[in-house]
Amino acid sequence: MTVHAYEPAVPGEPTGNLIPLLNLDEGEVDRQLRICNACRYCEGFCAVFPAMTRRLAFSRGDIHYLANLCHNCGACLHACQYASPHAFAVNVPRAMARVRAQTYADYAWPRGFGRLYRRNGLTLALALVAGLSLFLLLALAINGTLLPGPLKGNFYAVFPHDVLALGFGSVLLAAVFALGVATRRFWREVSPATLPTPAAPGALAEATGAVLTLKYLDGGHGEGCHDGSDRFTLWRRRFHHLTFYGFLLCFAATAVATGYHYLLGEVAPYPLLSPPVLLGTLGGIGLVIGPAGLLLLGSRRLPEHGDPGQRPMDRGFILLLLLVSLSGLALLAWRDSGTMAILLAVHLGAVMAFFLTLPYGKFAHGIFRSAALLKYAMEKRQTRGPGLGGE
Repeated sequence: MTVHAYEPAVPGEPTGNLIPLLNLDEGEVDRQLRICNACRYCEGFCAVFPAMTRRLAFSRGDIHYLANLCHNCGACLHACQYASPHAFAVNVPRAMARVRAQTYADYAWPRGFGRLYRRNGLTLALALVAGLSLFLLLALAINGTLLPGPLKGNFYAVFPHDVLALGFGSVLLAAVFALGVATRRFWREVSPATLPTPAAPGALAEATGAVLTLKYLDGGHGEGCHDGSDRFTLWRRRFHHLTFYGFLLCFAATAVATGYHYLLGEVAPYPLLSPPVLLGTLGGIGLVIGPAGLLLLGSRRLPEHGDPGQRPMDRGFILLLLLVSLSGLALLAWRDSGTMAILLAVHLGAVMAFFLTLPYGKFAHGIFRSAALLKYAMEKRQTRGPGLGGE
């Protein structure tokens, strides 16, 4: 819930100098971080705590930044002497998760579409139904049947190439633009002009390394996250890696196939051992094992490790990824059969649903977290910190 209220920036200053009040979730993060700042037991756990100690007070932008820097590993919760049943009831992972979801909605573009985060399960369901219906009806309209007989893997006999390129290209560009505007809004909120540039020596390389290795899913000590108990495991990090790199391999397969089509004049279907098919197959396998593992771990995680209210969004996104990957692998396996048209329609409908919900679902967390990691790398290179001085 966002509260649009204001207060003087400094007591005694004129009311014309106004800053936003924190809402309830942001205020809870502020309360807990002040306790953490006094304790500092978890200072070496992850990027959140060193970044926190650079501040004596926490603005709304600071809270949004730190919430997206948190990877929800759960290590600090199990180490905290002020966690429940202590009266302070500190639970940084849950407090951060609630604010993190709020940031996705607050910075969404168009702004009104931020409501889709709050009804993400319904959004995903409607997008999936719309995508599946669109391609099933298109197949019927173009071919007059969904069972046209074996087509030897010729997808373009079902859906013309130009129809697919225009439809998916326009939706993907719109999604990327919406995500770009949202990320720019987030960046302007959390990054003061006093920060070094992203090109500050080593900052971009450090942030890129943290993103590619999922560095802060190691619990701050290399032993991993808490999954279902208070013991550490690296499985959450491994399943995230499979999901992340599976997605990148599928994107690479699409990019290579586009090059084959437009630059080399080679039209699909491609041989099983061709680069587009090999990349797509490896990516699809990663996007089956990774999301399935995350779904299993998510069902075992303790409720205290995050915000239970966000589980429908998390699971909906994972299930959509699974549908995309499983339908894609099934399409490859049976592309020469008479059911190819149906499998193609299901796969393309799932992919279209994924593209439609890209800026308004769980995918946004990777973009915002990457921006937070870049800010952290830049902030470390300041000669003086914004609150407590330089490191």
